[in-house]
Amino acid sequence: MLFLVAALLLLGVLLGTVAHAPLAFTAVAAAVIAAWLGIFAARERRARRN
Repeated sequence: MLFLVAALLLLGVLLGTVAHAPLAFTAVAAAVIAAWLGIFAARERRARRN
């Protein structure tokens, strides 16, 4: 639960930053986050199958 609160706080800070960041940086950050979420989802799915 603490992780979720920290993630939401960080998201709020980053959303303010993204408005002022270059488009290339925003795209790279979005790709990294999407990859992280994809890996997390795959690991969770594999863990629930066992």
